[in-house]
Amino acid sequence: MTIKLHCFGESGHSYKAALALELSGLDWEPVFVDFFAGQHRGEDYRNLNVMAEAPVLIDGDIRLSQSGVIQQYITDQTGKFGGAPDEKYEVLRWVLWDNHKLSSQVGMTRFLMNFLPEDKRPKDVIGFMQGRLKAAFATLENQLRGRDWLVGNGMTNADLTCCGYLFYDEPFGFDRKDYPNIDAWLTRISETPGWKHPYDLMPGNPSDRA
Repeated sequence: MTIKLHCFGESGHSYKAALALELSGLDWEPVFVDFFAGQHRGEDYRNLNVMAEAPVLIDGDIRLSQSGVIQQYITDQTGKFGGAPDEKYEVLRWVLWDNHKLSSQVGMTRFLMNFLPEDKRPKDVIGFMQGRLKAAFATLENQLRGRDWLVGNGMTNADLTCCGYLFYDEPFGFDRKDYPNIDAWLTRISETPGWKHPYDLMPGNPSDRA
């Protein structure tokens, strides 16, 4: 049975799950969530996912939201991206760090800077958020010093979660050239066989609304 991932291209959280599915070799297909038209706030979608968020994975009777949970489900199904047995909690530590300190803040900052009308963009809030993001980027840059991957000797869910928003081209205060360790790490990820850019992997693109 084909796994279905309810997602949309602009969502970095969706991308984490979609990229993990794509690289895992599991049979899956994206189902477009028209987030910008408010689909996630409708009764049908809330019946699908009470949290009213994307992504949502459906595999037979299994229904999961939260990208970190979905990534763990993929690991449990395939044995991939979990790291060595003694790295389990270190991988989880980076997934939780990303969800709280990196992706959640990138997502909001990117939305405020790119997907709101220009006259509605709160410049003080954006500046504050970019300050917080600089600290997060510094943490990631330091962890990658002298390392190919965030945990262990291969790609894990730690990498797949932390890269979730960093391949998008819309500005949010991140320039790869300012972070050589992150830049090299993102190149390694993008050179992995099967890798796709989020707008190539999932339906939904800002140009659809232009």
